[in-house]
Parts: sequence; C-alpha cells; structure tokens
Amino acid sequence: MFDALTGRLDAVFRKLRQRGKLHPKQVDNALADIRTALIEADASVEVVDDFLSRVRARALGDEVMTSLTPAQQVVKVVRDELTQTLGGEHKPFQIPGANPAVVMMAGVQGSGKTTACAKLALHLKEKGKQPMLVAADLQRPAAIEQLFTLGEEIGVPVVSDGKNAERVARNGVKEAQRLGRDIVIIDTAGRLHVDREMMREARQVKDASKPHHVLMACDAMTGQDAVVQARAFMQEVDTTGFVLTKLDGDARGGAALSITGVTGRPIYFAGVGERPADLEPFHPDRMAQRILGMGDVMTLIEKAERTYDQEKAQESAERMLKAQFTLEDFLVQMREMKKLGPLQDLLAMLPGMPGGGGLGQQLKDLEVDDKQMGRAEAIISSMTVEERRNPGIIGGSRRLRIAQGSGTTTQEVNQVLKEFDQARRMMKQMMGGKRMPKIPGMPKLPGLT
Repeated sequence: MFDALTGRLDAVFRKLRQRGKLHPKQVDNALADIRTALIEADASVEVVDDFLSRVRARALGDEVMTSLTPAQQVVKVVRDELTQTLGGEHKPFQIPGANPAVVMMAGVQGSGKTTACAKLALHLKEKGKQPMLVAADLQRPAAIEQLFTLGEEIGVPVVSDGKNAERVARNGVKEAQRLGRDIVIIDTAGRLHVDREMMREARQVKDASKPHHVLMACDAMTGQDAVVQARAFMQEVDTTGFVLTKLDGDARGGAALSITGVTGRPIYFAGVGERPADLEPFHPDRMAQRILGMGDVMTLIEKAERTYDQEKAQESAERMLKAQFTLEDFLVQMREMKKLGPLQDLLAMLPGMPGGGGLGQQLKDLEVDDKQMGRAEAIISSMTVEERRNPGIIGGSRRLRIAQGSGTTTQEVNQVLKEFDQARRMMKQMMGGKRMPKIPGMPKLPGLT
C-alpha cells in the first residue's frame, strides 16, 4: 500500500540527508515536493495545506534548525504531524453495554461494505462477543447471499426478514434480543454514487434500528471522492467512524490522509486483505510510519501473537535449544508463517526507511516468492513421519517418490533438505542472535543470512 507515495517522500528525505545544516529555502523546497506527492496521492488540498503549515512552523523552529541532525528532525516532524492528520492517538472501537448494541454499516456500492460487516463480526467474535449480521441491502441482488455465505464461513448467524430495509433492520434487532446476541451489525444498501434515495433509506434504517455506531466503509483507492462521500454521510446519518477498506490494493493514500481531517471522526479499522480475518484496528502512528517507510513492528508482533499457536511455538523453541528440530517442526513453522499473510507484506512491516540505507533499502522493490514456501510445504507433507523425523534416511528412491507425490522435482526436494540441514545446524547460533535460517520463499538479505 502507498508504494508510490512512500517512494516520493523517500526521495525528498534523501535529498535533505545529503545536506548538513538546513536553510529555510531548502525546507520550503522539500515541503513543496511533499505537497506535490500528497496531491498526486489524491489527498484533500485543504488537509494537505493544513498539514504542511504545521510541519513548516516546526521545521523552521529551533527544534530543527539548531539540531546536529536537521534532516532527521524534519522526518520526525513530518511523522508526528502526519500522525496527527491521520487522527492522532489510537481510538479503540468501544461497544456500549446495550443489549444488543447495534452497529450500522453504510457506504457506496463497491466500497467493500458487506465484506467489512463480516470482518467486523469476526473481529468482535474473537473478542468474546456474540454478534449477529443483518442483511438489509435489498438493492444489490447478490448482497444478501454474500452475507449469508460469509456468516456461515465465520460462524456468525445472519438474518434478513422483511420486504424493505427498515423492517429488515427492526426485525433483525428483535431477533438478536430473542437469541441473546449482544451485537447486531446491519449491512445497508449503497449506490454507485451518493444520491437522495440511498440517503433516505439510510436514515430510515437508522431511525428503525437506533444504532450506537454508524460506520462508513470507505474504499482506500477512491482518494478525494471518499471525502465527498464522507461529508454526505456525516450530514445525513451522523457517521461515528470509518472502516478503511482495500488497503491491500493499489492505495494512493488520499482517503486515509484526508477523511479524519475533514470529518473529525476516527478511522476505527483498516481492511488489509480479502479474508474475513484481514481486519486491523487503525493506529494513526503506525500508519504514518508505514507511509514514511519506517515499518510497523507493533502490528507485526500483534499479528503473530494472535495467529501463532503458542503451545506449538514453545515446543519448537525447546527443540531448537536441544538441537532436536525436525522437518515436522519446520513444516509447522512454515504453516504458522503463512497464516500471517504474504511474505512481502510482512517484510514491509520491518523497520528501515527505503533509501535510508540498511534493511529498508534492501527491502525496497524486493520480489518475494510465496509459491516457493508452498512447494516446500508440499514436499515435506509428501514425506512419511519417519522421513520427517530422520531426513538422513531419504535416499535417491525416496527423493523421487517425494517429488512425484508433491508435484515437484528431485532438485527442489534436494533444495528443501539442504535448507533444512543448514537451518538445523544454525539453530544454536540463531538462538544466540547470530544467524537466521533460510525460510523457503524468503529472499536472502545481507546481514540476515
């Protein structure tokens, strides 16, 4: 996400680092370049100008001008003010104690609204809540069927009882009360653009269901048009916050940068993938760091804690320390890593600004082969239990059988066995922080392998 914007900002900061002390003209030139980058990212002009005025005031103050590392101080100022523009402090999504609490999801057609409902339901379910989904989008023929399919996938009940959206919403709340569900999430109808009919129906659904939250699903790829949509929903249904969708796509960043600054309402969640589990709480400071190429280690850690099987991880760690690591453990580690998402996305969360040297520079434009990890998983899965625990017995005939069973070649089988052998020999060193074993699909990075 934000690759183009990140690259442009990186170029600006790289110029500043080539200088020692900074003069006001150099700062103004850098801010002009930043402005161009943000406008090209389709951010709101009023938000961009307000952001840059704050940056300029601080960048020309003693905080920067008297610093021994002025360029780094400018980057810090940009990061701080970008965080503020994105919403400042993280605002967690609070569910009131009502029984049930009602969340209404609004937005234009194609914004990912229905999928966002399911993602939010799964997120709340994992927090110990008992959500129910209500399919009140009667305008799009496939919307109800889509929500029922998603509900079945995540194990959350879905209802859609009524001939109009208002009655469907009201009946959904009553059914949740009857079944003892503590949260109701209502999917409402959208149009291809903001119009009076959509807003009229949204107001009727709101009046019928009396929601505690009115969330708007906002497509991260729509840029300034998202601001127009947000203002319309704010005026008609008093949106309480936003779910930023499709951040895994080719997001230029305009919507994320503009929407809170224009409406004053927070972004609560960000959709970062197509799966129901691909929903993250929105942290303005972490998003600012991602946009500036500084990584997002905290989100990576939280994702690992949420995804990894802690018991299996502990068992593997103990075997590592005892040099008893087997191909079975190797397979478990690969499967756990796959749960975290594409390797390219994980690498992007590592710290280091592209262009600034170190790891960040090595990660820029890096091609990661996730299919290679899939082939390695297939190869190990084609082995017998005895072969996984004692790969030394795998001779020529066994390698041929494993290759045929996994749809690979004997050369690929040899490569996996070689990488595993290297990993096992390096385990003690790795536990001491000296070396890192090669994971299939993970590119070689200087200093890490």
